[in-house]
Amino acid sequence: MTSSSPTASSLASSSSSIANLILSKFIVALKVIFKEQIEKYKLHHQLKREMEIQTNLRHPNVLRLYGWFHDDDRIYLILEYAHGGELYRQLRKTGHLGERQAATYIASLTQALAYCHEKDVIHRDIKPENLLLDHEGRLKIADFGWSVQSRSKRHTMCGTLDYLAPEMVENKAHDYAVDNWTLGVLCYEFLFGVPPFEAESQTDTFRRIMKVDLSFPSTPHVSSEAKNLISRLLVKDSSKRLSLQKIMEHPWIIKNADPSGTCSKFNP
Repeated sequence: MTSSSPTASSLASSSSSIANLILSKFIVALKVIFKEQIEKYKLHHQLKREMEIQTNLRHPNVLRLYGWFHDDDRIYLILEYAHGGELYRQLRKTGHLGERQAATYIASLTQALAYCHEKDVIHRDIKPENLLLDHEGRLKIADFGWSVQSRSKRHTMCGTLDYLAPEMVENKAHDYAVDNWTLGVLCYEFLFGVPPFEAESQTDTFRRIMKVDLSFPSTPHVSSEAKNLISRLLVKDSSKRLSLQKIMEHPWIIKNADPSGTCSKFNP
């Protein structure tokens, strides 16, 4: 369940085209956004913000936005091509990930978010559907539709329900720490196959998030170090969540994450 307002990216053509630039033979992906939808949902400012933010980010774990062009009906975003597709599809296929693979993805995400936060960018919608993999299994953050570039606290509730931090659920001001919370949610989902606060109804999910109703199933087997990292990220008081630097120093990350950031050789 997402916030009621769509993003320009969520309205994009469901399958990005693969384009081969004639002169350079450089393969890119084209994301197609229909102007009619931008007008209908009044997404002009949001799309412009998304494009400006992503164009200016240069990090190996952030999908590049090289530029854009348009015709009478559509806007075309020229994106880095991620051969491996969505991490979401891999996770649904395998059920869950092994600890080395999960740790490598979390370390890659942490480094990318540290870079974004240094640029005053809060992502606010990290989830498996917004994470792509390149031909080496390197993770790429792909969608900045809910991102904002700001040094002040924000008040807009946005993102996807299962990944929302308590301060967002409670309509309180939020900052970079919402991304740290999401890392805890993702780490749990990578290892157990489902988000930690999933429930039958939206109301029950909200309640579980606000209470930080966290429990760990007995299967699959997950190490105590991984559970420790998750527990230190899924903390209601945002000021007490583990910092991005401390995540990289955590024993589970040091023990399991591949420093190269590639996962093609791992199996769950």
